[in-house]
Amino acid sequence: MNAEHDYITKEKKQELEHELAELRGPKRKEILEALEFAKSLGDLSENAEYHQAREEQGKLEDRISKVEYILKESIIVDKHHSNRVEVGATLSVQKEGSKEKKTYQIVGSEEANMAESKISNHSPLGMALLGKQKGDTVEFKSPSGMVKYTILAIE
Repeated sequence: MNAEHDYITKEKKQELEHELAELRGPKRKEILEALEFAKSLGDLSENAEYHQAREEQGKLEDRISKVEYILKESIIVDKHHSNRVEVGATLSVQKEGSKEKKTYQIVGSEEANMAESKISNHSPLGMALLGKQKGDTVEFKSPSGMVKYTILAIE
C-alpha cells in the first residue's frame, strides 16, 4: 500500500455516501428556501438573513465538493488478515516501559479518531507501523521525544 494515497473503509464510504445524499437533498433544499425567504425581505445589501443564508450555502457546497472528492479519490480498504501492518489492519502494541497493551486500527486520515483507537496511516505512529510484522519494534519521534512500540499481534 502506498502511504501517499488516501484510504477509507467500506463503513466510512457508506457514511459519506449517506451524508452526501443528505447534503444534496434536504440540506440544499433547506438553504434554498432560506435564501428565497431572505430575498423576499427586500434590500439585499443590508439583509443579514440573506448574507447568512449565502454563507451557509457556500459552506454546504464546500462540504459537498470535499465529500465527492474523498469518495472519488480514496481507495476503499477492507478489514483483512495479513502478516504485515497495512491500512485496515487492527493490531495490538505495547509501549516500551509499559505493561499496558493497546489496540489500534490503521485507517486513512479522513476517519482517524483516537477516541475510537483509529490512527491515521499518515500519523507518526501509523507511518512507523506500516509494513511491519508481529514482533517488530518501531521507533518514532513524538512531542515528548522518541517512543518505541512492539507489535504483539496483527488482526
